Amino acid sequence: MSKNKSYTGVDYFRLISAYLIIAIHTSPLTSVSATGDFIFTRIVARIAVPFFFMTSGFFLISRYSRDNSRLFSFIKKTVFIYLLAIALYVPINLYNGYFKTEPFLPEFIKDIVFDGTLYHLWYLPASITGGAIAWFLVKSSGYKKAFAVTGLLYAAGLFGDSYYGISEMIPVLKNFYTLVFQVCDHTRSGIFFAPVFFVLGGYMSDSGCGAGGKTGHDGKKGLFLPLGFGISFSLMFGEAMTLHTLNLQRHDSMYLFLLPCMYFLFCIILSFQGKRLTRVRTLSLAIYVIHPMVIVAVRLFAKVLHLQELLIENSMAHYLTVCLLSTVAGAMITIFSDNARPKKKKPGAGTDRAYLEVDLNNLEHNLREIRKIMPEGCRLMAVVKAQAYGHGAYETAVHLNKLGVRDYAAATVDEGIELRKYGVAGEILILGYTAINRISELKKYDLTQTLISYEYAGILSKQGIPVKTHIKIDTGMHRLGIPWEETEKVKKIFSMKNIRVCGMFTHLCCADGRTPKDEAFTKEQTDNFYHVVNELKKSGIMLPKLHIQSSYGLLNYPEISGDYVRIGIALYGVLSSAKDETLLQPDLRPVLSLKSRVALVRPVKKGESVGYGRTFTAKRDSRIAIISIGYGDGYPRALSGGRGSVLINGREVPIVGRICMDQLAVDVTDAGDVARGDEAVLIGMEGCGELSAPRVADSAGSISNELLCRMGTRLPVVVKGG
Repeated sequence: MSKNKSYTGVDYFRLISAYLIIAIHTSPLTSVSATGDFIFTRIVARIAVPFFFMTSGFFLISRYSRDNSRLFSFIKKTVFIYLLAIALYVPINLYNGYFKTEPFLPEFIKDIVFDGTLYHLWYLPASITGGAIAWFLVKSSGYKKAFAVTGLLYAAGLFGDSYYGISEMIPVLKNFYTLVFQVCDHTRSGIFFAPVFFVLGGYMSDSGCGAGGKTGHDGKKGLFLPLGFGISFSLMFGEAMTLHTLNLQRHDSMYLFLLPCMYFLFCIILSFQGKRLTRVRTLSLAIYVIHPMVIVAVRLFAKVLHLQELLIENSMAHYLTVCLLSTVAGAMITIFSDNARPKKKKPGAGTDRAYLEVDLNNLEHNLREIRKIMPEGCRLMAVVKAQAYGHGAYETAVHLNKLGVRDYAAATVDEGIELRKYGVAGEILILGYTAINRISELKKYDLTQTLISYEYAGILSKQGIPVKTHIKIDTGMHRLGIPWEETEKVKKIFSMKNIRVCGMFTHLCCADGRTPKDEAFTKEQTDNFYHVVNELKKSGIMLPKLHIQSSYGLLNYPEISGDYVRIGIALYGVLSSAKDETLLQPDLRPVLSLKSRVALVRPVKKGESVGYGRTFTAKRDSRIAIISIGYGDGYPRALSGGRGSVLINGREVPIVGRICMDQLAVDVTDAGDVARGDEAVLIGMEGCGELSAPRVADSAGSISNELLCRMGTRLPVVVKGG
């Protein structure tokens, strides 16, 4: 699910909510029925403000946020709107005698921080405070704890709002709320009211609400959501009427059943997706900010023209007039804002020189294809070490997490911590060595450590910190792990005090080969591993999760079973070498493209040389294009001198001379019209041409794994799809 989708339903409901808020401030049914007006303005219309909070949370709050820049941008924008609104209402506040309030400064500070300098402006500081609280709770603790904390705040707010009559009967609570109301006039604020709706909006975004069936496009769920909304709204209606009848309400913004009501309503709203309606968004905000000014203008106009009976005493006419004039004024503000906004389209970040393009649609496709061939009951463990093989750990792991992948493998504890800070949930297995003095970080970030030897396991246990682990069994690769023959040592690990064994695995060292010799050795490794497994069974030890397969293990030996399949290179849509042939050949699509730009095109006469060492001399009058990428970006220097090539305008052109740290040269004499700024593809497709990672790696005398991993340092990652 992408937050960049156009949720047309959200845009339209912004407008509906703006009119509901006008209703709260004008009481349109007063002249018809006081009870009817209460139902409309104090029950139905109370969904408006929580909707705005949830919308902000939906596009703002995420446990997957890389940094705090999006929060700061939201706060900056909201503060600007708030200051503009405060300035707009200075004349009305002067007329009302606001600035003569005694003592002015404490009341002014309270209003600025909590209540707003006019009755409707409380929403803006509440958005700032509530958004910040929700952001930091979700980032630091995840959604469960964030819901717990903001839920408690909301509960506290309830007893200062709709349930205040109960609080007045309990001295401790009454004293508490007396103190609260000295700081802010209502618990309908950015501390008690807003945070839980921000968190709920963010949760619905991160959990995939708004994508297909989860919002009601498939049969049963399509009926479930309206039914859920109907039931929860009915309960909220009953709750509100009961509280009103018993006269328990100090205010009437917060209801217990407002939370489930908003969840179901927002799910329904998200199901309507289509064309982006930017102007409707701006219009709804303008109506919200301007409508109190319009209310004052209508009342003044009616008084001057003696039309009070028509425009004031007739509450519905008053409401409709305010709505109409607010819409006209809002439309004028929207047009002005639209014209004042810069029209220049900003180029994608980092695309002016060289960049990696990661296609999340292809990543998702590969995930589906691999799951089709996995053994039944087996779970995919995504290997995201080395910046997800150069694809960007943030971009890939976060997307996989949103797609339901809950198991990951990283090489180092720092990689694991990085994933946790990105909000990735589930098991994260550290495949390599972690220094003893960093064991506390394994527990802190809920990481699972590989036991690389029996001695290492013993040292870990002695630290006195409970650690989740997987035992690595060396079945013939002779890298990390406990030798398979030493089964007694493996058994002892299960009884170590601070070692919690959650898994056991081995690594097949020649699963990419299909020669009889390779197949025999792979079978030997598998037999060795299951010898250990059988010995554990005989000793009555409960087996942990078992895993043997990696990408090539799955593609060449699909019959080997296990609880996990550790998928690395195949997940990214390529094999290690263009020469590799596998037993299974799923439809995998490359996820990464490497692209750069033409910085300069220059003529080179016959006999002139190009680059360091003059290794290229033109045999004819030529045109040479300088491309803004080099070995400092991870592109192999071994591709110098014609061993590598580049796609420009769909044509493959040879690299000439030596590749430099930051640039390289290609011969574009026969490539047609090539100019500065043209795109150059070094890995990927353009037109009918393709330079696959395995082919480029083979030309450099390497493998795709190494080639791709080298790319993730200096180059920015630009996401496509998702």
